[in-house]
Amino acid sequence: MAKSAPRKRKKKLGSYPHFTVVFSITMSLFVIGLFALLFLHANKLSKVIKENIELHVYLNRELSAEELLNVKGYLKTAPYAFQKNGKPQIKYISKEQAAEKFIKETGEEFSQVLSENPLRESFIVKINPTYFESGKLEKVAADIRKIPGVFEVDYPVNLIAEINRNVKLISFVLIGFAVILLFTTVLLINNTIKLALYSQRFLIRSMQLVGATHGFIQKPFLWRAIGQGFFSGILAVIILASLLQYAYSEIAELEILKEQNNILLLFGTLIVLGVIIGLLSSFRAVSRYLRMSLDELY
Repeated sequence: MAKSAPRKRKKKLGSYPHFTVVFSITMSLFVIGLFALLFLHANKLSKVIKENIELHVYLNRELSAEELLNVKGYLKTAPYAFQKNGKPQIKYISKEQAAEKFIKETGEEFSQVLSENPLRESFIVKINPTYFESGKLEKVAADIRKIPGVFEVDYPVNLIAEINRNVKLISFVLIGFAVILLFTTVLLINNTIKLALYSQRFLIRSMQLVGATHGFIQKPFLWRAIGQGFFSGILAVIILASLLQYAYSEIAELEILKEQNNILLLFGTLIVLGVIIGLLSSFRAVSRYLRMSLDELY
């Protein structure tokens, strides 16, 4: 007896491409998250650079211990001194320490030529990032120069101007790309869900014909969209967290730029964003098919 040919499995009415929708939302959220992580780390890098800019305060020669303490006290209480763990970041450099540093960096032993140490005592002051502008720093330097016992104030003017210029340019470019990326992602997810619900159009019409209200018809689709958005957000977060952990393990210096609270906030935002975009896109698509006539469904 001849065997009957295997029947092809027919696609059921109302079948839904769950994998395609979840994959599209996950990839879109992953790209957004990756870009956001880049922005967070770039912002942290800018902050670290600003916090490590040093202002050198050179003192007059033969300064008494009392005058030295007065200069230090003024700098410690100044609003522009960077505070870390409640302590102003100010370091005193003696003439001897300055000489050791000079010899180490240049390899030149000036004591063989000069009878005395020509270098001055100084304070190294880390500046509050809010003062990280050429105009503000110049006012800070002018204020310090007025302190009795201060000889000169020095800071990298050109470097600061270059850093400010680059930070503004990078921020502008990143924000511009973020807006474009978010718009493109929303459009992509919206079209994916719209195409997915296209296979449900006759099921929606059948429910209308038996007297189901719009809210009743929309409810299962919206709940499914919430679940898909949430699951996609979780998947995107897992991929990003794994990628981030791998990057930290390969490049140890990146740990300095790690901001755990902001990263966790970003991951939570991605999950919520997946739910919101999926929900709104499904609502629009279902509403569209509810308004269509029978002829438009074909």
